[in-house]
Amino acid sequence: MPPDDAALRRIRWRARRGLLENDLILGRFFERHGKTLQPADWQAVQALLELDDNHLLDLLLGHAEPSPEQLPPAQMHVLHWLRAA
Repeated sequence: MPPDDAALRRIRWRARRGLLENDLILGRFFERHGKTLQPADWQAVQALLELDDNHLLDLLLGHAEPSPEQLPPAQMHVLHWLRAA
């Protein structure tokens, strides 16, 4: 079941980052996919938001490639969406 509007607003607020680049990428991601996220995707987004700003930016820009041990498949799936945003 996709997130409701209130949950989407909360995660968008939580996704606000200290780096403008992260804000732009995450904002576009939520515009495109926010209302269609499935529960596994939703949890993956929340886990990615736990990363510090610089590490997240490196992942988003492809400057760092995580190993399967670092990011589970659901997070990798969402990371590919984020990179395409």
